[in-house]
Amino acid sequence: MADKCDLCLLGLIILSSLLTGTSRVTNVFISSGENVSLSCNKTLSDCKSTTWTNKNSFSLSEVDLITGGIKNKDTERHERLSLESDCSLNIKNVTGEDYGFYRCRQYGPDADMMIEESVICVLCSVSVSSSSSSSSSQSAISPGRSVTLSCQLYSNIGESCDAWVRYGGFELLWVNQTGVDLKTDSRYQILSSSDRFHCIITLTTTLLNEDDNREWRCQLTHRNQLKTSVRYTVKYSGHVHLY
Repeated sequence: MADKCDLCLLGLIILSSLLTGTSRVTNVFISSGENVSLSCNKTLSDCKSTTWTNKNSFSLSEVDLITGGIKNKDTERHERLSLESDCSLNIKNVTGEDYGFYRCRQYGPDADMMIEESVICVLCSVSVSSSSSSSSSQSAISPGRSVTLSCQLYSNIGESCDAWVRYGGFELLWVNQTGVDLKTDSRYQILSSSDRFHCIITLTTTLLNEDDNREWRCQLTHRNQLKTSVRYTVKYSGHVHLY
């Protein structure tokens, strides 16, 4: 994935049971670029029986990240992973490819299995294209140019963005620096599309002189409450700042 992004974090915990053991599921909304720690509800004296796996649409099967408390060095991201003394999995510099299901398994002395699962949803922004170039070159950012900002959300929850909005109360939208939804302004064209694992929302507008240093935000909300966001700031001085 070419796009890099910044990040924020939200945890949403649901309790359930599985077989003879205990399972806890945590949904995590995050944007890439920082670090995240996934807990494993440690109940044993050490992490020697701890296994961490990950699965998303980039992999056809579960990928072993930690086996028997030891990091699998065959994975491309092994340098960004670490196991804490409480068996939590740390992921440094999260990217869009880190999204998906994470499963921690621990086996007790009576063969009871403790399972803790995390679902990471990664919000990525912002890729930029202009009417004068297919790339996001700084020379293309100037008054009079038409630009398109693209914001993406990767999720392994298995529902389209439309279903998130209709049934879950989630919404992905572009707002200005005061928080006003840009769909209400005819100057901006807002388009969205999605599949089961990927939501994308684009903003297209023609830059004005007064847009220098103007900030636009792509944000994820749940029932009108902000969960995470990423920002784009216009810079005509030859520098484009992405947060």
